[in-house]
Amino acid sequence: MEVEDDYRRKQQLVLLAIVVLASLALVSLLVAFSYYCYISNKVSKRLKIRKRADLEDGGSFENVKEFSTEKGLQLFTFKQLHSATGGFSKSNVVGHGSFGHVYRGVLNDGRKVAIKLMDQAGKQGEDEFKVEVELLRRLHSPYLLALLGYCSDNNHKLLVYEFMANGGLQEHLYPVGSSNSISVKLDWETRLRVALEAAKGLEYLHEHVCPPVIHRDFKSSNVLLDKNLHAKVSDFGLAKIGSDKAGGHVSTRVLGTQGYVAPEYALTGHLTTKSDVYSYGVVLLELLTGRVPVDMKRTPGEASLVSWALPRLTDRERVMHIMDPALEGQYSMKDVVQVAAIAAMCVQPEADYRPLMADVVQSLVPLVRNYRTTSKIIGSSSSSSATKSPAPHDNASSGD
Repeated sequence: MEVEDDYRRKQQLVLLAIVVLASLALVSLLVAFSYYCYISNKVSKRLKIRKRADLEDGGSFENVKEFSTEKGLQLFTFKQLHSATGGFSKSNVVGHGSFGHVYRGVLNDGRKVAIKLMDQAGKQGEDEFKVEVELLRRLHSPYLLALLGYCSDNNHKLLVYEFMANGGLQEHLYPVGSSNSISVKLDWETRLRVALEAAKGLEYLHEHVCPPVIHRDFKSSNVLLDKNLHAKVSDFGLAKIGSDKAGGHVSTRVLGTQGYVAPEYALTGHLTTKSDVYSYGVVLLELLTGRVPVDMKRTPGEASLVSWALPRLTDRERVMHIMDPALEGQYSMKDVVQVAAIAAMCVQPEADYRPLMADVVQSLVPLVRNYRTTSKIIGSSSSSSATKSPAPHDNASSGD
């Protein structure tokens, strides 16, 4: 009897040991499977992040969509463009883009074009070339400079754009004697129209493209003027795809031009469409004041255009004293106060307080429309007076 009990106890112990070992094996398998799932998920996330980073740092714009169809671009040879610019003659240099000289050229069919020759070696220049080609072939707006074609012969990278006869806005606000272009005096009406058309260009990028495109280097030299002084936004080499989430941002290294870069982007690298709004506000201040964004030659407190102008923009008395003397007072106080208020909102230090470009456009449209109407009324009154002025003389003569 004792032998049987002892045997049964041994069997129970063996069975218990088997159950314990089986349980441990199962737990080990579950732990191993969980760890595998964790690692797989982590790797997947890293790949997604890397893919997103590649997209942000000059990657593909294939996912950018808007309401028009993709444009066909002409592929040029280096020989064609060399001939069109007279061998890239210095006399044909009309400006500088984000990565090279821009030349005036004439194609074999007689079309005038602007040709940008990449002179920046390395990955950044290559990336900027790809960004402009991939982005501009998908976007089309009357307020964006049109890309007609490109050349990619071996080490030669060139972009061919429509020609803008009056060059960059900067050239006319701050004429330089050494420039190949002739500056034009910009009156108040022209400045209002340029401000509106440039705003429409940014509005298109922010509101009519999905996901939105952030220009990232908006400045007065990248606002080009045609023969009739109509404006288009240019130079998309630093453009980024923005976040498709409301209030979202993309993180990227800080690039741009001193004086135009939004403070939150400069500090954190967080880029949003509101970063472009800040840059636009700086250009609006240039149109109002005729001053460059940063001028270290000025007296202390006046070197930074934004810091100097911002306290004055909301003061009706003081704002009149910051106006560009070249305008010779050819504007109404009402217009100045309204434009100054728009500029003040755009250059707010806090991005959340800045308006959308759509709001800026809506604010400028009635100003431009009213000015045109007023100009027409004044013009009609002048011609009417000129027509009627001989009448008294004729009546007097007949009375004699």
